[in-house]
Formats: sequence, structure tokens, C-alpha cells
Amino acid sequence: MTASEALALVGLDKRETHFPSEMSGGEQQRVAIARALIMNPKLMLADEPTGNLDWQTGQEIADLLFRLNTEEHVAMVIATHNQRLAEKMSRQK
Repeated sequence: MTASEALALVGLDKRETHFPSEMSGGEQQRVAIARALIMNPKLMLADEPTGNLDWQTGQEIADLLFRLNTEEHVAMVIATHNQRLAEKMSRQK
């Protein structure tokens, strides 16, 4: 996956040429997720992946994480205070 593809996945394809100082905290958080995706991980560890995001963007990122889990078989460990996100997560022992 290219950087451009990863940025498009997190909804930042139009911000590709911007510096971190020109982005909001939520945009920087989505860039961090995009950076992780470039490596095609088998496991993602995410601490509050939707924490700095508005409700709509948080839903989009949550949907992306679920899609990666189900379609790309990326295992995830997610720490969150977001009750809705936590309730959607599968738990396997």
C-alpha cells in the first residue's frame, strides 16, 4: 500500500502535501493510523483510535478498523473509553 492509498483510506487524500503543524489533532491521529496501515500489519494495537475525532469521523475510522479486521484479517487490540466502539468489538478467549 502506498502513502497516498493509506491517506485516502482515512479520508485525508486532499491533505497529502500538508505538514503536521498544518493539521488538527484529529487529522494527525488519522495520519498515524495511515502510517500503520502502510506496513500491512497482521496485528494493530490502538490506544483510543477515535479519541480525538468528531463523531462522524470516529464512525468512519471505526468502520475502517472493522473492515480491516473482517476483510484483511488484521487482528486488533483496541483500548477505548468509547462505549459504542467497545460494544461492537468481538472478544475471543
